[in-house]
Amino acid sequence: MKSAVLRIILFLLLIPFFGCKKSSENSKNTLANFDNSIHYAKGLEIYKHNGFSIVKITNPWPEAKKNFTYILQEKNGIIPDSLRQFTVIPIPIKSIVVTSTTHIPALELLGVENTLVGFPNTAYISSVKTRKLIDAGKVREVGVNENLNTEVLIDMKPNVIVSFGLNNSNPTLDNLQKSGLKVILNGDWTEQSPLGKAEWIKFFGALYGLDPKANAIFSEIETAYTSTLALAKKTTLKPTVLSGTIYQEQWYVPQGESWASLFLKDAQSDYLWATTKGTGSLAVPLETILEKAQNAEFWIAPGDFSTLKQMSDSNPHYSQFASFKNKKVYSYAVNKGATGGIIYFEWASTRPDWVLKDLIKIFHPELLPNHKLFFFKKLE
Repeated sequence: MKSAVLRIILFLLLIPFFGCKKSSENSKNTLANFDNSIHYAKGLEIYKHNGFSIVKITNPWPEAKKNFTYILQEKNGIIPDSLRQFTVIPIPIKSIVVTSTTHIPALELLGVENTLVGFPNTAYISSVKTRKLIDAGKVREVGVNENLNTEVLIDMKPNVIVSFGLNNSNPTLDNLQKSGLKVILNGDWTEQSPLGKAEWIKFFGALYGLDPKANAIFSEIETAYTSTLALAKKTTLKPTVLSGTIYQEQWYVPQGESWASLFLKDAQSDYLWATTKGTGSLAVPLETILEKAQNAEFWIAPGDFSTLKQMSDSNPHYSQFASFKNKKVYSYAVNKGATGGIIYFEWASTRPDWVLKDLIKIFHPELLPNHKLFFFKKLE
């Protein structure tokens, strides 16, 4: 009798073990059967299937030890049991809250900006279309990303809140999800390649069921960027370039593997810190900057200054550089929206082809004689 009871107990204990193992295997097999439609972005994967899509955010913040999976369910779409453990979002969505200005261009290019109902600190938004919605009272203030206004968001009941994570701890997002709201992380800001950032328009295309439109838009951007890059490679000249500015007695330059540095490389310039490792900013003593870059031909992105006089008034050392003396200093901080938001911060990640054309016009004007600078402006 005891032997029979023991066998029953063992049988009951083994059922959940084998069940979990089978579910895990099914989840892996389900993903293995799909094709990832993302080619450049390192932190995004989208697997399209009949009736639903799987969206994986694999690098939500730098050096993240976890990834996030979301299931986008079309109307009447049937989701396999192995995927029901993940957040399910019915699509196409009809209302959205986004938390970064880099999300705004994707909404406008897809023609769904009217679905935006909330944003943290709307003054940062520069795009004319979205500013009209804000001015008409159709977009509400929802706090700041790290401390979103939970009460306002629960009252709004948006279909989706697109946020971003700086690390694995964000109690506000946890509380919103516990309240029944759908929160999805966006990691576009961690991408370093120009086309990798731009490809995140497919993320928004998937949320709206507009995958073909998002693919077509990105294809145009990709073609424009690669053709402009091919044009730049026709030149053999590579002018030397300095970047950055002084902050708290240290000069901060973009590291060689950063998004900003890759643009300078693709524009066929000799960025003087291009060989440094890392994707952030590098603190360099002023003495080292003077020694290495005092005679650099161009100076790109010198902080938030609008004129050369502002620069020299802020720090007389700036006037020692040849690029300053020859008025070859170019800034993206001058081109602003109606409420002071910098347009470069909003649109550059979505339109890297415009950034590349600007830089080629600056370094090699003969290659693009008819191009007018969009993001950058020469300081006087």
